[in-house]
Amino acid sequence: QVQLVESGGGSVQAGGSLRLSCAVFGDTASSRCMGWFRQAPGKDREGVADIYTPIGGTHYADSVKGRFTITQDNAKRTLFLQMNSLKPEDTAMYYCAAGDVCSLREYEYNYWGQGTQVTVSS
Repeated sequence: QVQLVESGGGSVQAGGSLRLSCAVFGDTASSRCMGWFRQAPGKDREGVADIYTPIGGTHYADSVKGRFTITQDNAKRTLFLQMNSLKPEDTAMYYCAAGDVCSLREYEYNYWGQGTQVTVSS
């Protein structure tokens, strides 16, 4: 019913920047929270940031505070993750998600994109 499609991943050197996008398709009226997650090889999926869409309130994982910014453009039905000062430990597959409650726990989300790869070299 709801489809999420990520884009904007790529390979950059440490200290560089990337801007990820998540296009939203379908009826998201009951999905009032959107989030970004990531998963590195051999590691658990980690919540990165979320946004409460009616107001714009946000939360971030401690590891990305001050470097990443989650934003939304409701008119374009798009979610963004601006990533600055990238570090090798940011290397992961990044996923966007939508749900009815804001959380950095993956089980709170109903819909998921297929992911976009981010690779940061030292």
